[in-house]
Amino acid sequence: MFKELKVIELASVLAGPLVGTFFSELGASVCKIENKTTGGDVTRKWKLPSEKSENISAYYAAANFNKETLFLDFRNKNDYNKTIALIKQADIVIANFKFGDAKKLKLDYETLKKINPLVIYGEITGYGKNVNRSAFDVVLQAETGFMAMNGTAESGPIKMPVALIDVLAAHQLKEALLCSLIKKIKTNKGSYVSVSLFDTAISSLANQATNWLIAKHIPQAMGSQHPNIAPYGDMFKTKDEKFIVLAIGSNKQYKLLCELLDLEDLINNELFKTNKLRVSNRQELNKLLQEKFMLRESGFWVSVFIEKNIPAGVIKNLKEVFEEKAAQNLVIEEKFDGNILKKVKTVVFEIL
Repeated sequence: MFKELKVIELASVLAGPLVGTFFSELGASVCKIENKTTGGDVTRKWKLPSEKSENISAYYAAANFNKETLFLDFRNKNDYNKTIALIKQADIVIANFKFGDAKKLKLDYETLKKINPLVIYGEITGYGKNVNRSAFDVVLQAETGFMAMNGTAESGPIKMPVALIDVLAAHQLKEALLCSLIKKIKTNKGSYVSVSLFDTAISSLANQATNWLIAKHIPQAMGSQHPNIAPYGDMFKTKDEKFIVLAIGSNKQYKLLCELLDLEDLINNELFKTNKLRVSNRQELNKLLQEKFMLRESGFWVSVFIEKNIPAGVIKNLKEVFEEKAAQNLVIEEKFDGNILKKVKTVVFEIL
């Protein structure tokens, strides 16, 4: 789709490289430039104890696919000139330099647009382009409310197991770059676009933000449970020691659930007959549901829920996830240093 597009990636870790990978999966030519004085992208060294490759990690592979990689030192005149020569021919530059470094290295937008007026320069920062502060996903999760909401009352605050704010920031930058490509087609002008991890995190609070802004409700750690809906996110152990999670979002679905579990008397029960009541009396309802779930194995429950169109699923680990054909279809491979590396696709939409 984007075979004529040339992208230069001056980015490391996760958010920026995910954007480069997005374009490479769409067929663009992506050149990733890594700092040869530090051994390249720091995530090359973020290895699990079981990993054996010397030059790459599974983490690095997750965000880097089908890219030409160059190891250069921007402070070296020859290496800098090589970089500039590439940028002269580029459509997009992706950057996530530390505060002030882009300008010091003469790789900021104001410098680069003089040599390539049509370039689209996409920058990711931590807390904004005028804030001198290092940014790491777990700290952002703490400071933007995610950790306070995540976990349970017993566990205390917990980070999400994926650097989700980085992933969401990558999506924000992709959208900005695609909008800039449309602008370029219409106006024949380049663009500077930027997004911060902090702004991304705040904008991603969605309904939890409006729960506070409108209702002055401070979300509490509820595990997988939903503050506005029940039983939604509530988990129930089955006879085979698996866990089923429910996502009952309407009275119709609640009625179907009760009928299926042979709990018709709960449909019009004064404690549970509306969603608001079910949220208020969640613990009492869940005790009654749990008794029924223990009578049969998870496979039975999932099959009948699917048949009756009741939203529910078994909680799976990643081994179980990637045993599914649908998940296997989203895995792509790349040969690197004689090894076959696998990652999940960045591009999962279809355009017909």
